[in-house]
Amino acid sequence: MIKLIFKYYLAFIIFCCYASAADFIGKFEQGSFILGKVKPNSKVQIDGRNVRVTKDGFFAFGLDRDRKNNVIIRVKNKESFTTIEKKIIKRSYKIQRIDGLPPKHVTPPPEVYERIKKDNRMIGDARSIDSRYDFFKNKFIYPIDKYIITGVYGSQRILNGKPRRPHYGIDFHAPEGTPVKAMMDGEVTLSEKDMYFTGGTIIFDHGHGVSTLFMHLKDVNVKVGQKVKQGEIVGTLGKSGRATGPHLDIRLNWFDVKLDPASVLKNQ
Repeated sequence: MIKLIFKYYLAFIIFCCYASAADFIGKFEQGSFILGKVKPNSKVQIDGRNVRVTKDGFFAFGLDRDRKNNVIIRVKNKESFTTIEKKIIKRSYKIQRIDGLPPKHVTPPPEVYERIKKDNRMIGDARSIDSRYDFFKNKFIYPIDKYIITGVYGSQRILNGKPRRPHYGIDFHAPEGTPVKAMMDGEVTLSEKDMYFTGGTIIFDHGHGVSTLFMHLKDVNVKVGQKVKQGEIVGTLGKSGRATGPHLDIRLNWFDVKLDPASVLKNQ
């Protein structure tokens, strides 16, 4: 693991030696997580929004699924004030049609609407945290060791002819009870065993608005406020919530911007 992180950042550090304002890891395409590096004590704005910068000059942000307009990055330090404009690369997403499903699997009954609203508020609150942790700048790992990917980011299902919200994560199929690992050091900001849609659910804060979320867990082995280390077992894979079979659905967010988890995993 240490070798991976060293190799990952050696290239970045060498690249940064030639930078005048900011350098980036990550493709500027829809759904991507971007890691930036500026001179220490610089101030950074993304699309007019001030973002945290670590003492050693790292910052993070993300691009949502349907982002169309260019990204405007402003960097200010003692030497200069620089505006950087990055063009967005568009992606195409998979569309899946499924017909003949029971109505309850398409539209939740009215009696659970308040429960769903409460769950959504809890998730939104956890994702809004802007802590000073700087774990996000390290290399993420996969949450399980052996799996089949059955769902990808950005795909959309049309159930019984009704378009559903796009899928904003990655689905890993594996046997029920498979140990699930923390992808990165962080703090648990949400730990629930029975949310309506997501069942056993955990959210981890990795700093600067970057969070990961695990859904449909069978066992939840951590509590809110608990610090976890990368690779630590935090629960087991299940089929809780609105899952039709055992799988782990993982999500990556920069505040409320839903990102593709593959953008922090593909370079392993």
